[in-house]
Amino acid sequence: RTTEGCLTLLPPSGLFAGDRHTGISQQDVLSIVYSPCLGSLLHSVFVFSPGLEELVIVIQSQRNSYHARRGVQRKVEILQQAAELGQRVPVVLLLHELSDYEGNWSILPALPHLSAAYGHSASWFFFIEEETRVILAAVLQVLHRYERQEEWFLGKRLHDNDASIIHHYAFSEDPTSFGYPDPAAGWALSALLLRRLAERIQHEHLKSDFTIDWKHEIALYIWEEGNGPKLTAVPEFCTEPRDNCATTFTTYLPDCGDPVSKEDIFVAVKTCQRFHTERVPVVKATWEKDAGYLEYYSDVSDASIPTVSLGVANTDRGHCGKTFAILKQFLSKTAPEADWLLIVDDDTLISLPRLRRLLRCYDPREAVSLGEKYGYSLVRNGYSYTTGGGGMVLSRVAVSRLVSGGCSCYSDDAPDDMVLGRCLTSLRVPITHSPLFHQARPEDYSETLISLREAISFHKHWNIDPVAVYKHWLQDTHPREEL
Repeated sequence: RTTEGCLTLLPPSGLFAGDRHTGISQQDVLSIVYSPCLGSLLHSVFVFSPGLEELVIVIQSQRNSYHARRGVQRKVEILQQAAELGQRVPVVLLLHELSDYEGNWSILPALPHLSAAYGHSASWFFFIEEETRVILAAVLQVLHRYERQEEWFLGKRLHDNDASIIHHYAFSEDPTSFGYPDPAAGWALSALLLRRLAERIQHEHLKSDFTIDWKHEIALYIWEEGNGPKLTAVPEFCTEPRDNCATTFTTYLPDCGDPVSKEDIFVAVKTCQRFHTERVPVVKATWEKDAGYLEYYSDVSDASIPTVSLGVANTDRGHCGKTFAILKQFLSKTAPEADWLLIVDDDTLISLPRLRRLLRCYDPREAVSLGEKYGYSLVRNGYSYTTGGGGMVLSRVAVSRLVSGGCSCYSDDAPDDMVLGRCLTSLRVPITHSPLFHQARPEDYSETLISLREAISFHKHWNIDPVAVYKHWLQDTHPREEL
């Protein structure tokens, strides 16, 4: 029949399940006939694609109970889909179960394990997020286009429009020239490439100890200053649904029910006398009104704001002493009995209504640490931490463990977010990542990436109008009814 100007053929009966010549099931045919054009159809149906048993699917899951459940649900859906196709099943792995090492989320530390366990039996490794939906037969057809005995790095291509601080201003002369994958759409490595990367990781030192944006950093590592492959853009790897998609993505801000109430979150804003007239007015003009409980913690008391002095002198660098004082204050009898503690800087811009929606997904009876996750020395058994500028969210249980667990600052000016990360790692409290929190400004991220998200926070007032940024990126035009 004719569809949108292209001829589409119905598959001949000889291609249906049980055909010993092709090995293609009826579900294969029905799933892969997603293009109305004859040429694409003939390629999809009549050329044999790699089998599911040659595919390793890695779900980039997290240890927190909510994310672990979502990862298991995605795994079950994929295996059910494979069973319906009538082929042997692929290997489907949950990243947080790959080993006891929490740093596997940054991918590079996980590659040696993946190579040793599956590198010689698989042809492709396909990485997806917990909320990435996959059409298996369509994925196989995509992978068939690329010779498996070559090195391939496939994904939906993102690029920077301007030189970005989170990417260390790489390719500053032409930021658009370098592509890195959108993890929500899924991305793939040929087994040949993954094995070589695993060998490099075991015998080379990384140039930087910090993991800030793993997707950009792994693309740089693979590219190897021009000696390795660049990312090959795959149009069928999608986030928003459209024709011919092999993958789609739902959301980073799931609907887990009614938002938690304003009174469930205690907001602590770190400030100092120097910024009382510069930064605090921005908070008051934007998001302060959405807080149930909020206090400004400073090095001096200022009744006009008002601020609370914790007896900790201001420091020019890290603010560990101030942050640990806030943790103790949160647990004191003088503070409200809130389930959640949010610690932000005075130049953090945040949407509290969106945060309240997100927190409904998490159990405050668990030890939860939530925000934008960075890492230090992860390839060498380091630790992860939540970036302070994007906002650090802690459940009361997590705060209690930190305070009672003997953690402390080695100096008042130590980096508070890193010290907290090291402490939480030693206490075996998982650091949970949400890409809706941002340590930098909107222009420091791929416009394609952040325009599809309902961001929760941004950070820094450098060369921007912070009130305008808040109104454009964080203020909901039609906010939900308040509880």
